[in-house]
Amino acid sequence: MQREGFGSRLGFILVSAGCAIGIGNVWRFPYVAGENGGGIFVFFYLLFLVIMGLPVLTMELSVGRASKQSAYLAYKTLEKPGTKWHLHGWICLFGSFVLMVYYTTVAGWMLAYFFKFITGTFARGMEADDIGAVFNQLQSSPVEMSVWMAITVIAGFLVCAKGLENGIEKISTYMMSILLVLIIILAVHSLMLPRASEGLSFYLVPNIDKVREIGLNKVITAAMNQAFFTLSIGIASMEIFGSYMSRDHTLPSEAGTICILDTFVAIMAGLIIFPACFAFGVAPDQGPALIFVTLPNVFVNMAGGRIWGSMFFLFMTFASFSTVIAVFENLIAYLTDTFGISRKKSVCINLVSVLLGSMPCVLGFNVWKNVLFMGNKNILDMEDYIVSNLLLPTGSLVFLLFCVTKAGWGFDDYLNECNTGKGIKFSSRLKPYFQFVLPVLIIFIFISGLR
Repeated sequence: MQREGFGSRLGFILVSAGCAIGIGNVWRFPYVAGENGGGIFVFFYLLFLVIMGLPVLTMELSVGRASKQSAYLAYKTLEKPGTKWHLHGWICLFGSFVLMVYYTTVAGWMLAYFFKFITGTFARGMEADDIGAVFNQLQSSPVEMSVWMAITVIAGFLVCAKGLENGIEKISTYMMSILLVLIIILAVHSLMLPRASEGLSFYLVPNIDKVREIGLNKVITAAMNQAFFTLSIGIASMEIFGSYMSRDHTLPSEAGTICILDTFVAIMAGLIIFPACFAFGVAPDQGPALIFVTLPNVFVNMAGGRIWGSMFFLFMTFASFSTVIAVFENLIAYLTDTFGISRKKSVCINLVSVLLGSMPCVLGFNVWKNVLFMGNKNILDMEDYIVSNLLLPTGSLVFLLFCVTKAGWGFDDYLNECNTGKGIKFSSRLKPYFQFVLPVLIIFIFISGLR
């Protein structure tokens, strides 16, 4: 059976960037930047994105493009006889599944809030307590939570059922195009608000006093972590799209474009959030409260807030859904490649599995809200910890070692695949850096995340 491929280079770029662009870009990057010295943090973030994130992204893509298989069979195709690198393929499958059984719940929240703004649940002049109560009511209702999660899951698999080019690529191209337009419109609007310059200063102007207060080492560590995790590398979510790529362009060129789009959305998100928060005297809190309590409080107090709120949560819905369908494709391809079943059958199996697997996360906010791990982590937090703090860094280390060591695929074969096509090429002089420095940086990130 002939393997599917992207219909265009633009399709590959937008689908891959959509996988990387997610909820964390919007509620994590701006806050971490503002709290870690603004422009100084952004400088280190961009530096580590280039020297860490981009190289490891090319490695995941190269394994996919060279093998034309999902991770398990990709390792088996490229590894030396008698080695067991392919076992990591099953860990990638597990990681993608765990990511989806909590990410779909949060994506459901985004869709719910878009619906609530469109239908007028949030009205001009609402009190802050009433706005907070909307989020609390959503989380406390297992039925409402389940409905929005199920809509997200079913819609995602329906898109994937249509195939790579006619489903994922087509929908992602429309969504990402609208997303980029929305984020520009929202950012321009925020920058025109009164006191917007204060939010912009908090966000991007280098704050030496803040750096002295928290320590330069903590700023650098925060930037390193953000740069590494923003691309979602380590569980083969990017590898699968490498397997659908053409060899017309080099992987450093393609990975660079993905990094640029991902960073553009992250930085623009801050240009939306901070000027708006400062304009209305609202503290920019971290995490879910920023998106579901703080920003709705801003929107209901601005002229045309219902429209701006609807646009923002449409943008957030697209950002989260683009990641959902990308990782769903990874799950589907695992079964079709490994067991030779049809796409339709794989979609059905994964649909049921993800729906059932997502229920503990849904119930963790209501019926099972007293179920806690490691002292204070609810089910969603624990699932996120497993993926973000354990599977992503260790998985990235495995991809790295596989590509640069003699025991794995080998640096020469990786570099040849990486540099095939037109565009930017990596120099063979990078070999010592890839073999000895990058593993240390990833191990540092792994250790710093064990909390």
